[in-house]
Amino acid sequence: MRKETDFLGEVELPDDAYYGVQTLRAMHNFPVSGIREPEELIRGYVILKKCAAKANLEVGQLDRARAEAIVWAADEILGGKHLDQFPVDVFQAGAGTSVNMNVNEVLANVALEHLGHRKGEYGFLHPNDHVNMAQSTNDTFTSACHIGLLLLLPRLFEALDLLASELDSKKIEFAEVIKSGRTHLVDALPITLGDEFGAYASAVARARDRIAQRRDDLLELEIGGTAVGTGANTHPMYRETVLRILSEECALPFRPARDAFEALETRAQLAALSSSLKELSLELVRIANDMRLLASGPTTALGEIALPAVQPGSSIMPGKVNPSMPECLTMICFQAIGNDVAVGLGAQGGQLELNIWTPLMEYDVFSTIKMLANFLPIFTQRCVWGIKANESRASFHLINNPILATFLAPRIGYSRAAQVAEESERTGVPVPELVLKMGLITEEEAREIFDPKEMARSHYR
Repeated sequence: MRKETDFLGEVELPDDAYYGVQTLRAMHNFPVSGIREPEELIRGYVILKKCAAKANLEVGQLDRARAEAIVWAADEILGGKHLDQFPVDVFQAGAGTSVNMNVNEVLANVALEHLGHRKGEYGFLHPNDHVNMAQSTNDTFTSACHIGLLLLLPRLFEALDLLASELDSKKIEFAEVIKSGRTHLVDALPITLGDEFGAYASAVARARDRIAQRRDDLLELEIGGTAVGTGANTHPMYRETVLRILSEECALPFRPARDAFEALETRAQLAALSSSLKELSLELVRIANDMRLLASGPTTALGEIALPAVQPGSSIMPGKVNPSMPECLTMICFQAIGNDVAVGLGAQGGQLELNIWTPLMEYDVFSTIKMLANFLPIFTQRCVWGIKANESRASFHLINNPILATFLAPRIGYSRAAQVAEESERTGVPVPELVLKMGLITEEEAREIFDPKEMARSHYR
């Protein structure tokens, strides 16, 4: 064991722990969920600390030996080492001071060992004085969060692009499968199965675009504002320098906060990103539920598509297969929607010069992105890719749809067409056959009016 002290007193730490006294206090104070901060946030924080050390060296505030040792330590962590040294629970004191100090302490102790010192010899390289130089939790936590999210979001975009592309492929594959449309869950005019899947592809692509718009908001960082936005304890060139170095490090065009005081008070960018993820989730739930409806049956419901069988669906009913993949996607989206509620509460809860609820908000946003990015490629590959059309079932529903009488309205009027639809539903005689029996149109007119391709044709394509 080794001993460390802060202004609250002395504590003992394991010799092999790279974290220090403030991290240990957080571990004792917040044993809440057992969930640690997302690795992407930690990486974002370490990148920020690395670039801050470089910036402080460049502006003449930090000596080369300490700066290079901090950069070396940061590269060790970014290379995958010491990631077990960040044990702070995601539910903690507000603002994220525990996480900031956890990162400061680990970087300091890794750097100290690299320089030939023992862990905890902070007289030479201190977590606050050197690693945290020109910084506060208040301007670093959200900046690190933005960096981590920007590094994670490409995974989600890739997953959404794959899903939209596969749905668009189904649009082409099912272009000739003509079926009954349904509004209010009631039979409506004909449509192609391809048009249904094409609409799903468009919805996913549109939701992706909205996330991309909100993603660009994250390029604005409050780094350099320190505690309340004034930039206290920073060199006049520090903010400009650290943003330039960050942009080079991450290959992203970071920019300073438009208003440093507003940037610390509000979490609007994070809330906006969360909202766009909720909007995506709402669309995905709708699409997943449509797939469940279209695949329902196989003998007593719609049954117009068949989903791939991925696992047995019942412990008691042999041969039963459930729509497992859409079900899982829906549960993930329900959680994402709930996460957005928590983010919204955090966004409105800031007071005066700081919003302290960022740790909860960032965890929920990271969690949503990771769940979707993890599962959507699996959903695409194990569900969407293998969907098959049941053309005979679709044709049966189409032929027996009484709403086909709609196409008679221009010839015989709405009221008479409604009578035909009602009679067809009552007798079970398909509309094309019934209308010929009633002598309302000729066979040639019937072939023209009830041509399936013509009925399902889009007039504005």
